[in-house]
Amino acid sequence: MNRQDWLKGTLYSPDFEQDSCGFGLIAQIDDKPAHHLVQTAISSLACMTHRGAVAADGLSGDGCGLLFKKPDAFLRAVAADAGISLAPLYAAGLVFLSRDAAAAERARAAIRAELTAQGCEVAGFRALPIDTSVCGKYAMESLPHIEQVFVNAPASLDEGHFERALYIARRRTEKALFPVDPVYFQPTLSSRVISYKGLVLPENLATFYTDLNDPRFESSLIVFHQRFSTNTWPQWRLAQPFRMLAHNGEINTVAGNRNWSRAREVKFESDLIPNMDDIRPIVSTTGSDSMSLDNMLEALVMGGSNLFRSLRLLVPPAWQNNDAMDPDIRAFYEYNSMHGEPWDGPAGIVLTDGRYAVCTLDRNGLRPARWALTEDRILTIASEIGVWEADPAKVVRKGRVKPGQMIVADLQTGELLMSEDIDNLLKKQHPYRAWLDAHSQHPEFGDTQDAALPQLDAKALLVEQKLFNVSFEERDQIIRVLAEDGNEAIGSMGDDTPMAVLSRKVRSPFDYLRQQFAQVTNPPIDPIREAIVMSLATCFGPERNLFEETADHAHRIGIESPILSRDAFNALTTLADPAFKATTLSLAYDPAQQSLKDAVAAVAQQAVEAVRSGHVVIVLTDRDVPKGKLPVPMLFAVGAVHHALIDAGQRCNANIVSETGSVRDPHHYACLVGYGATAIYPWLAYQVIAEFVRSGEVKLPLDKALANYRNGMDKGLYKILSKMGISAVSSYRGAQLFEAVGLNEEVVGLALKGTVSRISGANLRPQGALQACAQPAASAYRGRSAQIYVRRGVPRLQPGRGAAAAEGRQARRLRALPPVRGNREQASGRHVPRSHARQDARDAAADRRDRAGGEHPQALRFGWHVARRALS
Repeated sequence: MNRQDWLKGTLYSPDFEQDSCGFGLIAQIDDKPAHHLVQTAISSLACMTHRGAVAADGLSGDGCGLLFKKPDAFLRAVAADAGISLAPLYAAGLVFLSRDAAAAERARAAIRAELTAQGCEVAGFRALPIDTSVCGKYAMESLPHIEQVFVNAPASLDEGHFERALYIARRRTEKALFPVDPVYFQPTLSSRVISYKGLVLPENLATFYTDLNDPRFESSLIVFHQRFSTNTWPQWRLAQPFRMLAHNGEINTVAGNRNWSRAREVKFESDLIPNMDDIRPIVSTTGSDSMSLDNMLEALVMGGSNLFRSLRLLVPPAWQNNDAMDPDIRAFYEYNSMHGEPWDGPAGIVLTDGRYAVCTLDRNGLRPARWALTEDRILTIASEIGVWEADPAKVVRKGRVKPGQMIVADLQTGELLMSEDIDNLLKKQHPYRAWLDAHSQHPEFGDTQDAALPQLDAKALLVEQKLFNVSFEERDQIIRVLAEDGNEAIGSMGDDTPMAVLSRKVRSPFDYLRQQFAQVTNPPIDPIREAIVMSLATCFGPERNLFEETADHAHRIGIESPILSRDAFNALTTLADPAFKATTLSLAYDPAQQSLKDAVAAVAQQAVEAVRSGHVVIVLTDRDVPKGKLPVPMLFAVGAVHHALIDAGQRCNANIVSETGSVRDPHHYACLVGYGATAIYPWLAYQVIAEFVRSGEVKLPLDKALANYRNGMDKGLYKILSKMGISAVSSYRGAQLFEAVGLNEEVVGLALKGTVSRISGANLRPQGALQACAQPAASAYRGRSAQIYVRRGVPRLQPGRGAAAAEGRQARRLRALPPVRGNREQASGRHVPRSHARQDARDAAADRRDRAGGEHPQALRFGWHVARRALS
């Protein structure tokens, strides 16, 4: 049994799978194959044993492997020995099969059928010679039956079309077999490259695969990799290199990248792949982050995007804040940025497609990569120094790959291409700069934007604050501080407030989400010192087919931050250009006629229909909620709309704008962006700041105070992105880098699909805590005098001592709606009536008694019950 199967029903999830490793490549750049080069690669890999992990049996590793430029003479020789006749153009690859004979034969039949359907001929299968004496107990338990398949190309296909036929056949086979045969896997099937990999220690790989010791096994290019599985289970199929690349690092945005690939692939069209449904879904969601990245790169290359462009799309350098960058290459990155977000996180990548040997680093350069070229034209790139003993006197060039750079050896021409050479090739492919100048817009709204912000009167503002549960602490310690200084308030570390699901107060849906941190091997970014790599730049407009490059692809509106001023919000939602046609969907619903669950689903369906009818900017608003109605929580609306559009194949045709009164601090904004919002207009926060300016508590002009607030929110977003090791907000958008604590599975499935939720809890029932977030009491009092009041108490988990008395106190509070006690509220000229003060004192004493012997112990008992479920 696969060890992952043991963990079904526990807190483990395959979504956590990432890896951090050692990697390298060695190439004779004049394309002269040699067996000593193979042996050098094997010994170099053995030098990286410390970069992986070893099981308790002392022999099973996390996975290691070698990816070779096809050793043609050797493969022809062993095929002939096996009685297999090869055509002038052929492919070979390893196949991992089930040890069950019937399942293995079913897989072979599927491979033959799909290859035959693509016009190819399966020349035969060769039983691969292996030595299992070097396999540990754990590796043996999951050891597949390994064979080598040979495929002949018809005379009508050239090498490029043959590669695509093999790719399509392999994808169709995978889709057919994976649901019924989880062992089946083809590490490679190519006319250009072949891989040997597995769960053995690096020094034992050549013993396990006896082919590698054969003197006839000669190659001119080898990529090698030692895997360290971070929070993963070692698997034979997850050993690297993959079909093109080997990766060292973590793709922290992988959840969002997978979602966006599913959303974007419906736009993909290529003459080279006539039926895109043959290969959809393009990206695997059941493997590691490195596997998903390899899937996406392979799909882009097979669809017709050249290798260098594809790599630069997936792992671009920092270009937004680099004023020294060549304007033409900067235009290339800006042009392509709208049609694919970076796969962000620390990444060192080595790869080959059989012609090129490539190494590239992410924009932060947090993974080492040193290179050296000797006088006999052997290029070595590795994450370690000294992986092989090259004579220093024979080294003619050397260096390190710097952040965002790429180094390439072209074995066809014998050239060594540096990053500048690659950039010069890319920027000349199309007139990107001219296209952007003609079709893109970057509106500027000036330093005094929002100076004429329409303001609510005091009475209406108090009602809105009550409706959205704005507390005195949020006004005073978050919004006011940001408006005055443009920075978040400094406080002590730690969070001693109860979890939202156990709290006795009404809590925002945002409080049920906890931000994730990056893996241990991924240091956070310093968003101040490393500002050049950070970007909040946001684009508006529909995405287009990535396999085409036309002037229309440059048609977009670019803004510097997803947090909008009123002027920016009005400008973006009132454009006459049909490419940015906007519509507004109200989140108000009548709880007497519709449940919260149905309201969320209705908003999602309305958004899908709006996009299908040609609307591009979808504004979700909780403003101007009429009396007797409630607003759908903005977090749920954004998440539900985002996933509904993905499921409908419409996500890349739309931008989601949130006009909301529910956001106050950076965590709230990060949640909305993380679940798919393109931009956010915090209308209620602006009204609170306007009141502070009007009353003199903030002694700044309104436009300056609002600009300070936005600047502070930008800094907060940078901080949140950086602790996750993410540089660009486009990568964070839709990445869902949160864990839900205390949300029912129904809520997650409806509005926060794919979010990790180990512990169930609050649901969407009419009397549930999430329904209380909508503040029904405030809606009932709309139009009457009200003051900000932190509502105390939510529907309890079960009746308890003092329950009736507490409900009576709560009813008195809601009837009286007294102002919040405190100097800042009393400074407005309103005072707490003496009768209210006496009643509040009595209520406070009663609350203390309840906490000592009533509701509070029940909350503790509920907490114990949740913990017991988590551990069982």
